[in-house]
Amino acid sequence: MKKVICIGDSIRMGYEPTVVRELADWEVVELKDLQCGHTRNILEHLDEWLSDDLDVVHINAGLHDMAQGPTSDPDVAPVGESRVPLGEYRANLGRILRRTESTTQARIIFGLTTPVDLRRQYEHGKGIHRTNENVSAYNEAAAEIATERGAVINDLNKVIVDNGAEQMLADDGVHFTAEGSAALGRKVAGAIREAVA
Repeated sequence: MKKVICIGDSIRMGYEPTVVRELADWEVVELKDLQCGHTRNILEHLDEWLSDDLDVVHINAGLHDMAQGPTSDPDVAPVGESRVPLGEYRANLGRILRRTESTTQARIIFGLTTPVDLRRQYEHGKGIHRTNENVSAYNEAAAEIATERGAVINDLNKVIVDNGAEQMLADDGVHFTAEGSAALGRKVAGAIREAVA
């Protein structure tokens, strides 16, 4: 039986149940309610989550890295850098991928960060400032690093855009409706199967 783990933030928590259902013939190591957060946290705990018998490791990280403190007006950019600045994010991803390569023989897949809706974030009182410009910049960096390391790119952003981000995004402008999470889960499960086909 093939074995896979999905490492990621609350977006992963939303799509993981669908991955488990879609990969009923696999052993899926579930992190369940564990919020993996930003790349600093993933680096700190990666060795706890990896094992040498994994066939596939699917990783997504970025939303927590790019987050900035809020302003009172979504049209005014917050002062200060993202929680994990872009340069550090790139370096952290490189370290995450290298450590995964050295710890496992698994095929590595990196899931690109999904779209956001800034106004919904403010209306919902999330207290976090993220824009789709942030998403694009962090995804560009992630794709470059993942490609350099030979990882498969799983474009989760495109899944949401193609299905209609307005309809797929939940009221908080970051997470997804049940339909959106299911669409992401099917895409992740498909990418996992393809990675070892």
